[in-house]
Amino acid sequence: MEDKDQIQDAIKVQGEVVRKLKSEKANKEQIDEEVAKLLQLKAKIGGDDGKHQFVLKTAKGTRDFNPKQMAIREKVFNTIINCFKRHGAETIDTPVFELKETLMGKYGEDSKLIYDLKDQGGELLSLRYDLTVPFARYLAMNKITNIKRYHIAKVYRRDNPAMTRGRYREFYQCDFDIAGQYDAMIPDAECLKIVHEILSQLDLGDFLIKVNDRRILDGMFAVCGVPDDKFRTICSTVDKLDKMAWEDVKKEMVNEKGLSEEAADQIGDYVSMQGGKDLAERLLQDQKMSQNKLACAGLSDIKLLFSYLQLFQVTDKVVFDLSLARGLDYYTGIIYEAVLTQAGVAAVTTEAQSGASGEECVSVGSVAGGGRYDGLVGMFDPKGRKVPCVGVSIGIERIFSIMEQKAEASAERIRTTEIQVLVASAQKNLLEERLKLVTELWNAGVKAEVMHKKNPKLLSQLQHCEESGIPLVAILGEQELKDGVVKLRVVATREEMDISRADLISEIRRRTSEV
Repeated sequence: MEDKDQIQDAIKVQGEVVRKLKSEKANKEQIDEEVAKLLQLKAKIGGDDGKHQFVLKTAKGTRDFNPKQMAIREKVFNTIINCFKRHGAETIDTPVFELKETLMGKYGEDSKLIYDLKDQGGELLSLRYDLTVPFARYLAMNKITNIKRYHIAKVYRRDNPAMTRGRYREFYQCDFDIAGQYDAMIPDAECLKIVHEILSQLDLGDFLIKVNDRRILDGMFAVCGVPDDKFRTICSTVDKLDKMAWEDVKKEMVNEKGLSEEAADQIGDYVSMQGGKDLAERLLQDQKMSQNKLACAGLSDIKLLFSYLQLFQVTDKVVFDLSLARGLDYYTGIIYEAVLTQAGVAAVTTEAQSGASGEECVSVGSVAGGGRYDGLVGMFDPKGRKVPCVGVSIGIERIFSIMEQKAEASAERIRTTEIQVLVASAQKNLLEERLKLVTELWNAGVKAEVMHKKNPKLLSQLQHCEESGIPLVAILGEQELKDGVVKLRVVATREEMDISRADLISEIRRRTSEV
């Protein structure tokens, strides 16, 4: 063990590092990291009794959620689940870890972010990176060829997260997928309709859904002179256009990926294009693109997709954008991404990326993404049987960041419980009567509460209701018990009325259904 004096010296040095960062108003994450190191050093010395002191902090890239935050999260989850159910989805669950070989080779360059678990003897395991690969494994294992499912669960990424922008190492994903052999673009259009419904209902501000097709990208790379073996790696670089300017993307393609400058410039001409059905028609006539079968198939499907989106009444928010790449290796056709375009949402604001994407508005980051992955199930099936799939993942943590910020900015009180009525007493020695009444209410399915004191003051019981947002108080007193009634008080208006015991439950339900 290190000498105690050495540790004390290290604590002094680390303390200076923390103070300097704070005085320079450095990045919060950097300060937190250095503070954690300081606490770890202090823990080595231990308390006066020589016992080891625990460092009280959450692991990097994770967070706790208080009741107010959880109330916001539940509201968002309910909105999303109701939408998924409205579209006929059923839900499944899969283990939080998978065999390492199940996950490897499915995420392109992002595979380095997979969390490997320490070998305990036997199977090599990794924490799931997303919900799509486990879903494909589930379909292949259970020989399922048709399902419309949603899955909401935590996933894990060994990232250096920007928590201020809603990025974490442990976070929820909300996935909706349609698996099965269907006519082209009908399921794909429904996925986009779902994104449109959810983002509209959550009222996060203006949004845009960008659409492209992997076949169009691959066709574009081919006609621009990208060698076949560089398609995926160049695709990963194009995927950075929402975070980097075109000049930096081009530099990475040429200097790091070894692409010729001429090929990069040709890619630059295409990825600056945005439009709708008209752009797809124009590219089908393009001298180069029209020569590539893959690109033509993708462009024809984009045209068909936009005709369905028109029927779904969502074309006002959808744009065909050739800069959209989505870096995951398993996509085979249509890909899409929803971004919030409203400036000033500080919780997730990124720098405006004009560059090749041609966006003049400020992008505050992706809040949903997905696409078609027809080959993934076949990678797991022993006989290579393919199950065509298309799906979307809602970027729930970013949405939470925005909703939390909006809640803080507004004066609106957030209720963290759903209690409809507090059973209170106006006099002493009525605990038994309160417990009898609250039991009646619970047995009838009413959300009710009673204070855990024998003789609480009426004023403190009423204050609890105001602080917790409980709308009603059922007050018992000796006179009420004699008369067979309960005094029902409306907390907001302080209006009181005597209700017979027999009518109390129906009266509570009537009044709280209006709240």
